[in-house]
Amino acid sequence: MLNLNNDFFMSIANLTDVLAPALTAGYGVAGLVVLGWEDASAFVEAAEEIGCPVILQAGPACRAHTPLSVLGPMFRTLAEQARVPVVSHIDHAVSVEECRAGIEHGFTSVMIDGSRLSLAENIELSQRVKEIASRQRVSVEAEIGFVGYDGGETSMPTNADEAAKLVELACPDALAVSIGNIHLQNSTKTKINRLALEKIEAVVDIPLVLHGASGIDVQERRWLASRTKVCKFNVGTELRRAFGFALRDVLRRDQTLFDRNQILTAVKPALVKKTKAILKTFKH
Repeated sequence: MLNLNNDFFMSIANLTDVLAPALTAGYGVAGLVVLGWEDASAFVEAAEEIGCPVILQAGPACRAHTPLSVLGPMFRTLAEQARVPVVSHIDHAVSVEECRAGIEHGFTSVMIDGSRLSLAENIELSQRVKEIASRQRVSVEAEIGFVGYDGGETSMPTNADEAAKLVELACPDALAVSIGNIHLQNSTKTKINRLALEKIEAVVDIPLVLHGASGIDVQERRWLASRTKVCKFNVGTELRRAFGFALRDVLRRDQTLFDRNQILTAVKPALVKKTKAILKTFKH
């Protein structure tokens, strides 16, 4: 999937760097939701072992727990030392200020989430972020339609004509769409609306993004990655579950453990293993 002898693998990447080749060759790139150093380093280690690029994502929960001034250098340290392309990405920012702060702290990619706004407001917000990001060679992911939450807010499917207009006027580097995918699903019960996807693909010529990929089964992931313009798959719940189950197992096996570093070191191999399995589902 990736030529590790290529000089490019040493670089810190943005979305365009990793998604353009994926779109051409027919494979997917995982956007993995980070909550701390342990999972971020496990994700990069897994990507190196598979030989594929990876997108490290700092979402709202991550940013609420750890300052951007810490996250930015942490992500860049991992990227600089990695043997594969690593994108450091702000996920679900809802304001220009959040995106600007991410860029100032070294992130190479930002997602501006205007999915709860009107089309005109979404376009204007995305335009403003794109203007700021372009000056720093930072990529921008926008969203049209609304991806809902399992047991929470209901999705609003993406309208193809609105998607085309946002892409034309705001010029994002990638576009997140709502076609049956749902955030925070604990099982692979998502049913992708292929007809809706076809309509979007007919009028949008940039890489597409699916949030809530934890709910998409393996065969559907492989079909989407190899046969459609969906190139970026966000995975969070699946990895959080793997971390939690591994943590419980470690503590159950040795109830004398109390040192945080020893506990998390013991958890890491299971997380790397799970991450590798996930990354393999997006290969062509």
